[in-house]
Amino acid sequence: MPLQVLPKAMVEPLKIGAIDNDRFDRSRRIPWLDLNAISHARILMVGAGALGNEAGKDLALSGFRRITVVDMDHVVGSNLNRCLFFSREDVSKKRSKADAVAEGIKGLFEEAEPTALVSRIEDLPDTIYEEHDLVIGCLDNIQARIHLNSHAYASGKIYIDGGMDGFLGKVMIARPPDGACVQCGMNRSHAKIANLRFSCTGMDVVFHEPRVAAEVTTTSVVSAVMVREALKAVSGRTDMMLSNTFYYDGQRNVFEELEVPIDPRCPVHIRK
Repeated sequence: MPLQVLPKAMVEPLKIGAIDNDRFDRSRRIPWLDLNAISHARILMVGAGALGNEAGKDLALSGFRRITVVDMDHVVGSNLNRCLFFSREDVSKKRSKADAVAEGIKGLFEEAEPTALVSRIEDLPDTIYEEHDLVIGCLDNIQARIHLNSHAYASGKIYIDGGMDGFLGKVMIARPPDGACVQCGMNRSHAKIANLRFSCTGMDVVFHEPRVAAEVTTTSVVSAVMVREALKAVSGRTDMMLSNTFYYDGQRNVFEELEVPIDPRCPVHIRK
């Protein structure tokens, strides 16, 4: 059988370095990652502090483009040891954290379209949940966490919640309609301060809690787990996601996955 010769116009020569020029070449080598879905997913990230900086970085480098960053505070000096998007100039100008993180995301991934909302999540309309596909919580206060958890759950959106205390960290996944939620795993001590609000800047604060220890390597681990779970959710691989809660102990270098049962007294589930 004679060798078929293609017309010259149909031949696409392989350019040297073409693979290395593909930004997401290494990601494409992971069979289950859906880069198309990732690029179109609408992510609501609430909190632009330490976790928000790291999660924003990971979201941008993973190919997420449509990221809404919500935070009410401005940058202060104590943020600088664990927040890659903040600078000393941001501190002097009292720049909003949401604006700084959104700009940082754009700087890492020029095709990203981040949106900054300088606001408390409680003050935003409920329609914001319907406008997004996935919710990520990078919060440091219980009131906002409960609000975000209940509204995301009611909207049927997966909520990925992260938290830290020094070398300890955790990530919890709330997956409606049948999974436990963040409030299911809270105890009485959480309930006592559920209605109190905290702020790094001290604006309009009605209660001050002693500062919680924070450390950049724990921040990196916790945020990486959060974004990895987001990648699974958006790629349609919820079967691989964490079953509720991931606990990390950086002092002992161990982690555990603990399942949280639905609390029949949880108001999020009672109202269903």
